[in-house]
Amino acid sequence: MRTTTTFVAGALVATVAQAQVVQWDIVKRQNAPNKLTRRQANTFTEVITNEKLRGGYFATCQVGTPAQNLTLQLDTGSSDIWVPSSSASVCEQSGDDGCSFGSFDENSSTTMEVVGEGEFSISYVDGSSSKGDYITDRFEIGGATLDNMTMGLGLRTDIPYGLVGVGYALNEAIVANTQSASESYDNLPVLLQKQGLINTNAYSLWLNDLDANTGSILFGGIDTEKYQGDLTRINIYKDSSSQAFTSFTVAMTSLQAVSSTGSDSLSSSSFPIPVVLDSGTTFSYLPTDLAEQVWREVGAEYYPQYGVPLLPCNMENSAGHFSFGFGGSGGPVINVTMDELVVSLADGDPYTFPSGQYSGQAACQFGLQNFSSSTYLLGDTFLRSAYVVYDLVNNEIALAPTDFNATDSNVVAFPSDGAQIPSATAAPNQAEVTQSGSLTTPTYGASGGFKDDDASAASMLLPGFDWSQITVMGVSMGLMMVGSGFFLL
Repeated sequence: MRTTTTFVAGALVATVAQAQVVQWDIVKRQNAPNKLTRRQANTFTEVITNEKLRGGYFATCQVGTPAQNLTLQLDTGSSDIWVPSSSASVCEQSGDDGCSFGSFDENSSTTMEVVGEGEFSISYVDGSSSKGDYITDRFEIGGATLDNMTMGLGLRTDIPYGLVGVGYALNEAIVANTQSASESYDNLPVLLQKQGLINTNAYSLWLNDLDANTGSILFGGIDTEKYQGDLTRINIYKDSSSQAFTSFTVAMTSLQAVSSTGSDSLSSSSFPIPVVLDSGTTFSYLPTDLAEQVWREVGAEYYPQYGVPLLPCNMENSAGHFSFGFGGSGGPVINVTMDELVVSLADGDPYTFPSGQYSGQAACQFGLQNFSSSTYLLGDTFLRSAYVVYDLVNNEIALAPTDFNATDSNVVAFPSDGAQIPSATAAPNQAEVTQSGSLTTPTYGASGGFKDDDASAASMLLPGFDWSQITVMGVSMGLMMVGSGFFLL
């Protein structure tokens, strides 16, 4: 999960009014000062930072008494809050190699209590991990203070920042460690409801586009000005082993490639595909048979020695897009354009293809990658194009196309515990979703359009580079945020 990326500091904008809604705004700012502003009734607003290259979304929070500022990654794919201890070896390093987003000095907080010594342990699929104690302490988001918030304290960690997990309580690390649902505790969204800050355990996510400065996660409500068209509800599926709701898994039932030369319905033997909507994952991971069709459509080249598909960076100018369908016919459809799918390899000088059809052109990663798991991930490269409402009480998700860079706001709170998602209708044919996928070869009629759309974009010829660096940069970046959604115990 660690890279050489320089992080961007986030500003704090907090608003406190009546209960029912808590909102974090996503703002991409560098070295911005903290400030408080009043906004509108029933909202709490906190700035979180869109770290473009790393792909995560980070919030400045306050922990302990007196309050200590830490910037933590927001993650819909996990369920624990955890913070790195100032005594962790990774935090004792200097500069960007250390905990530049802050660490927690547990000995300086008068309200911290250890409630599970040595019981916190989480390991991510990229090999990184964090271990230590479970603690309770004061936790503040957007001016709303939660007392006795249970958190993990990373005493032995190789991850230089912590996370704010907002998933199901049954996905907490301690539940998996002990194999006991009774060990679950009130995590952030549950405690927000129990302390009367929101009416029900639900929230909506608006990440905005890749280069945007603003976006938000809104607990307890939706913002009708942040999406286009109508919200459509689809079912969340239970974990096949535990038969419990542990992750935001939904049925992806179609994928189309669309360009100026035509459209292709892409296929997979895995349709309908179980996909987890996970803000803690940088890229999106599809079955290999489907991912290979996507790569051929856009001309991405897969490098097995590095484990990533690459394509020219100027493909971000292509007018082609991919249409993701969910919940069967009549379900929500989200279009993802190429400018959301072409991701830089580094924040310094661009890398270039050393040979082949793209020789001399700047190389970027492609945001749709392959994965061998039976549960696949739609991360930030997908989520930026969707307005997503997570309802953890009714076990539903509502989707609509995002309204990029919207400036208006109309917040509608869930009226009560267990209320349906406001302004949303159910997908009409979810009962038809069955395991009936088959693999067929598309005509690739859209492929020429992806490339033709980009033909007028000038390709800058740049000096070559040592492609062995991709072993670190490519593979690390490809996995760096998957861990926050799925952990190994």
